[in-house]
Amino acid sequence: MPLVEVRDVHKRFQRDSQVIEVFEGLNLDFEERSFTALMGPSGSGKSTLLNLVAGLDKPSQGQIRVAGAEISSMSPGKLASWRARNVGFVFQSYNLLPVLTAYQNVELPLLLTSLSRKERQERVRIALGVVGLEDRMDHYPRQLSGGQEQRTSIARAIVSDPTLILLDEPTGQLDARSAAEVLALLQRLNDEFHKTIIVVTHDAHAADKAKAVLHLEKGVLST
Repeated sequence: MPLVEVRDVHKRFQRDSQVIEVFEGLNLDFEERSFTALMGPSGSGKSTLLNLVAGLDKPSQGQIRVAGAEISSMSPGKLASWRARNVGFVFQSYNLLPVLTAYQNVELPLLLTSLSRKERQERVRIALGVVGLEDRMDHYPRQLSGGQEQRTSIARAIVSDPTLILLDEPTGQLDARSAAEVLALLQRLNDEFHKTIIVVTHDAHAADKAKAVLHLEKGVLST
């Protein structure tokens, strides 16, 4: 069974009196331990698909199952709890809180769990160690480079040991060296830690690191 199953998914948005159809019957699978890049022009539906798989948005019609759970029919409360356990989401703009240190930003998702303080500390240190930022844990975002900020956001995404890691243009704001470091990290998470990764990108270098590349054009999928 695929880790992610998208079945006959329709997604439409209302803009004033205009109805915009993004997907009309999309079917798609993502296998466990896969590393997939989603490419396509702006407005093709890449980020919309990522948000649907993450449970941040719901389809207008159709079903989405992740690890056997049908997230498209979950209540908001149940969905939030499921997402906290199963999904790590990395944003292009990092979304780090400027008043918190790297350690505190990474710890945030764990504050919603029943883990003890000691257990949270261990998980945060492991996550920061994986991304190579043990020596920056007490630094604030303004004291970090762009690449370090993005690696901090990846540490936050993996700290709860999620089933699925989703990234929206993770190298979009990075210089070539920082982008290469982030892509090498994603490869390690897939190869060594067996994480299932879906990345939305315009970056050909990022797509080259993935094991599969899918293209979206006006909501239509091609390989």
